[in-house]
Amino acid sequence: MDIGTGLFTGQRRPDDDRSMAELYDEILTLGRAIDDAGLASAWVSEHHFTEDGYLSATMPTLGALAAETDAIELGTCIALAPLYDGVRLAEDAATVDLLADGRLTLGLAIGSNPTEFEEFGVPREERVERLSDTTDLLRAAWSDGPLDYDPEFHDVSPDVSVTPKPDSDVQIMYGGSAKPAVRRAARVADAWCAPSALSVEGVRKRVADIRSVRAEEGLREDASEAGDAADDFDVYVLQHGFVDDSEEAAWEAMRDGYFYIQRRYAEIFSGEEVAELDDERERELKDQAIYGTPEQVVDQLEAYREALGDDVHVILRTYHPGIGTDRMVECVERLGDEVVPHFA
Repeated sequence: MDIGTGLFTGQRRPDDDRSMAELYDEILTLGRAIDDAGLASAWVSEHHFTEDGYLSATMPTLGALAAETDAIELGTCIALAPLYDGVRLAEDAATVDLLADGRLTLGLAIGSNPTEFEEFGVPREERVERLSDTTDLLRAAWSDGPLDYDPEFHDVSPDVSVTPKPDSDVQIMYGGSAKPAVRRAARVADAWCAPSALSVEGVRKRVADIRSVRAEEGLREDASEAGDAADDFDVYVLQHGFVDDSEEAAWEAMRDGYFYIQRRYAEIFSGEEVAELDDERERELKDQAIYGTPEQVVDQLEAYREALGDDVHVILRTYHPGIGTDRMVECVERLGDEVVPHFA
């Protein structure tokens, strides 16, 4: 089992008086800490037009992290594919991958916030088709020679050669929890990321469905002959959490930032102001999170290994806006020193 962290959002809470430059410097500080701690990965997230400055420029941020780190996987969790110019995304992602010496994973999803689609001038009803077209365009652009692909949503000649080319294939990861989204990932992507709202059993069922779809369509060898390791499709699990000296201390450390970002998500997805989360929602979020002493976090992560096997990559989301750089760095260091070795 691999363990990474993030998701960097660069949000400034109303009670945080730091400048945006300081918040972006915090991201680089945490990136270096993640690399030094021996974790597997660091991730950024994307949204647009938010009052708190939610990270919008994923590729520049990953480029900066590539320059600050040496070993960790870097990725988007998730980039909103329909909002991108596909050729420009191919160029920028290839550049980041070259700067990172092949460490990029490009996570993509269809998006949902109506405001983002409206302001970008993208019809929301085209988002599934745009995700598929962007994926095909990316792979064509990264292949040797001319594009040799006529994209539906971009007026570019199939004869043009998009540069730079990555030195090796860039892994494309899809998000989503609904059955069509999961099966789309199984058929089209190289990996799938389970959202934090899914239970361990919910993730297990979807991974079983992915393996079934890939076997039916000849995308993996028969498990009875080769085992699950024969499939090069990767599974990621996103979950919120924190490590501290006790369960109470870990929850106290993450709570305010965790609830803040969940309230902001509720606003982003609904388009309406959410002054506070109700008690039932807060209890639900607390129950979903993975937090406590290193031993308690290990025990909770073990549930994923038991359900999915060793070939799973957990993104334990320890970046909670406004809780303090030093506290998040300490959490990252304890993950590397006291949690990761258990799964090595």
